[in-house]
Amino acid sequence: MKKLLLCCCAALMAGSAAAQSGYVPTPENLAARRQFADDRFGIFLHWGLYALLGQGEWVMTNQDIHFREYEKLAGAFSAPAFDARSWVTAFREAGARYVCFTTRHHDGFSLFRTAQSPYNVVEATPLGRDVVKELADECHRQGLGIHFYYSLIDWWREDAPRGRTGLGTGRDPEKEDADAYFDFMKAQLTELLTQYGEVGAIWFDGVWDQDQNPSFDWRLGELYGLIHRLQPACLIINNHHLAPFEGEDAQTFERDLPGENTAGLSGQEVSRLPLETCQTMNRSWGYRITDRDYKSTDALIRYLAGAAGRGGNLLLNIGPQPDGQLPEAALERLTGIGAWLRTHGETIYGTEAGPVTPRAWGVTTRKGDKIYVHILDWPDTELFVPIRGMRIRGAAAFDGGQKLDFRQDDQGVTIRLGGQPAAPDHIVVLTVKE
Repeated sequence: MKKLLLCCCAALMAGSAAAQSGYVPTPENLAARRQFADDRFGIFLHWGLYALLGQGEWVMTNQDIHFREYEKLAGAFSAPAFDARSWVTAFREAGARYVCFTTRHHDGFSLFRTAQSPYNVVEATPLGRDVVKELADECHRQGLGIHFYYSLIDWWREDAPRGRTGLGTGRDPEKEDADAYFDFMKAQLTELLTQYGEVGAIWFDGVWDQDQNPSFDWRLGELYGLIHRLQPACLIINNHHLAPFEGEDAQTFERDLPGENTAGLSGQEVSRLPLETCQTMNRSWGYRITDRDYKSTDALIRYLAGAAGRGGNLLLNIGPQPDGQLPEAALERLTGIGAWLRTHGETIYGTEAGPVTPRAWGVTTRKGDKIYVHILDWPDTELFVPIRGMRIRGAAAFDGGQKLDFRQDDQGVTIRLGGQPAAPDHIVVLTVKE
């Protein structure tokens, strides 16, 4: 069934992909791609009215809540504890290099001041503040990139095209007007790209909503052209679960590392664009009050290393609470990741995928004449690393710098590891003879 849906989605996107033919990224864009690839670690934030219900970001469609009832949640969105500075400080201290925030999710509520609809955080809530502006300004102040998640789906607007989700939210199908809706989206994207300073990326979601309607045109050519015209360095990332289309600047994978498909959403070919995998800390994107199934700090560190070893970034999600605080469990994990990165960051930031493809024991990353062997699943007292075509002149444990015995032949390098350390990622540094 998933293969059928992917085929349908590929067919419906053919027109949009063709509309981007001939796209040539500017020098600024190419530089931004390189910086994005060097960053390796970002924070994803899913926050909106849905947090008030504590059932995740899809609660509106999952519970078939009428859009006129759902919009009443805005009157209770006061978020007294929201403080952009404390959020961004926590992310920076965790070692994150950029933040991706849900400016508008599928429920149609805008977390920024917009002239296109009164259904926004400034006009419709007691909070009355432009959350996106405060977060963007603080990211700029603290030196983090700011990326904007933007949904192509809208379960609240009556002019929005109907797909396979949001059908039970009570909107009049006679009021559907694709032209008006696309004008609305282009106007909002213009606001986001002209009123909030430098934007690192626009992160689209929702193309898959029309995978049962092959004739539907998302007009990505218009949207991508607008973005690159307003901010040429702004990257375009689209979570459509397909191989990238022309006009896109990076490729993202949902809940899977590049090349894997354990969640059934990432069977697409891995491109040569900068790569990113988005993953949750627990099981939910938006705040879910019953979801205490958080991944351990060690597991998240191993996932970060696994992404880097595949040449990709980790975009790690947090669903803030309705009061504006970050969950304590999330903060604990951010603290642990930050402590690890302060010591081991050189094996992650600015690296490329190493010369060895991912193995059962782990991955490799490389920077200059150093190959970092990330041992994520301890094998034995010896580890064989199939490095061919280069001479290794030294091996040492990253932690402590202890020199390790090794031998090399035409098939690779065998490293004598010794006893198993108590670490989520034991790293061996191999120095290449240039």
